[in-house]
Amino acid sequence: MRKLVNSPPSPCGRKVVIALRRRAAPEGGEDRGVRTYSSPACLMHELPAGVRVRRVYDAPAADDGDRLLVDRFWPPGLSRRSAAIDEWLRELAPSTLLRRWFGHDPRRWSEFRRRYRAELGEHRALLESLLLRATRERVTLLTASREPECSHAAVLREILDG
Repeated sequence: MRKLVNSPPSPCGRKVVIALRRRAAPEGGEDRGVRTYSSPACLMHELPAGVRVRRVYDAPAADDGDRLLVDRFWPPGLSRRSAAIDEWLRELAPSTLLRRWFGHDPRRWSEFRRRYRAELGEHRALLESLLLRATRERVTLLTASREPECSHAAVLREILDG
């Protein structure tokens, strides 16, 4: 269970401390209780690696890890400051032609996945660096799509998760 705990400011001057409640220790073992971290960066070393997909309009979560926008165009109505994006990987977005053809029609989903995977072959080096990043730390792929699980970001997650 995760919970936020108030504590004295960290050395950088921010009052950010995150605590994780661990399971009770086995009988006779040491109970570590609540572990605190002076900053979210310290917590990141203990987060599980992997890839998740979220809407860019959702509020950032402490366990998002690297937040990567994978849309070709900047999301309407969202300022760059409030987006809290670590990197914008527009090269990994589907081509305009493919995106318009798909139109988020569920009947075209399987064909869209096939065509998009073919397009991603042109960006193999970028995909490999993203895969390496996802094996070391948590990566959150962000999209403006209303249905992130039926979008190119979900296809990217499938590829990265193997």
